[in-house]
Amino acid sequence: MRWQQGRRSTNVEDRRGQKVKKAGAIGGGTALLMGGLGLLLGGDPFYLIMMVLQAFAQGQPVQTRAPTAEENVAADFVTSVLAYTEDTWAEIFAEEGLQYEPATLVLFTDVVNSACGFNTAATGPFYCPLDGNVYIDVGFFDELQRLGGEGDFAGAYVIAHEVGHHVQNLLGTSSRVQQAQRAARSRADANALSVLLELQADCYAGVWASHANEREQRASGVPLLDDGDLEEGLETAAAIGDDRLMRQAGRAARPESFTHGSSEQRAYWLATGFRTGEIGACDTFAAASGG
Repeated sequence: MRWQQGRRSTNVEDRRGQKVKKAGAIGGGTALLMGGLGLLLGGDPFYLIMMVLQAFAQGQPVQTRAPTAEENVAADFVTSVLAYTEDTWAEIFAEEGLQYEPATLVLFTDVVNSACGFNTAATGPFYCPLDGNVYIDVGFFDELQRLGGEGDFAGAYVIAHEVGHHVQNLLGTSSRVQQAQRAARSRADANALSVLLELQADCYAGVWASHANEREQRASGVPLLDDGDLEEGLETAAAIGDDRLMRQAGRAARPESFTHGSSEQRAYWLATGFRTGEIGACDTFAAASGG
């Protein structure tokens, strides 16, 4: 994937290396330790103590370390892919007489606070419809490779999937599904709706990839994707299917407990979006009801 040739999005909030503690008291020993560090570093210890006390009291992030060189490369990749999603979805929305409102992507390390609550890196990338932000711990890309998601397009697919949830939010799909889930008769029924929402986001990721590839071809004469990139995406979609992840965790694959879809379903809908390039082909809800 030729992601280096694109622009970089400015809709990125970098919280890497920050630790967030909920509002509350901070021990005097910690404050004194920070004051001592201030003396060693030649700073004003009183100012440093007050800064830390205020940050903890307000539940604000405190910088603990600088990002590594590897994390900076991952962050550059994320901002490039995000820019491609912005340009592509703006074009698709305009064709429908709509205006696309870009999501903000938050980069974090280990733990993050969002309008949807505190989440750890173990959650994986996620979209919060309450604040319209995508959240990604850049260390996730290492985990993705461990799961079988190899290559640049594997990571781009995951980012595009989360942006797909933003598209659903803008189109009102997310709120309709949430209402239906609240009215669901069982947990299995609510999970089934979640699967359809996730599969649609997979399909939207395919639509994005198809349009972005053609758009870059028109603009520069060189396509965005390399040979084999789509296959990387399909392998990644299959690698993070609920059935495969459950078996890897030593559990039986129970479809009624799926929340994202099986390996076969995820690969199918990503391929459908890419093959058609049409958001209308991504109506997973109609497909499930036989419509």
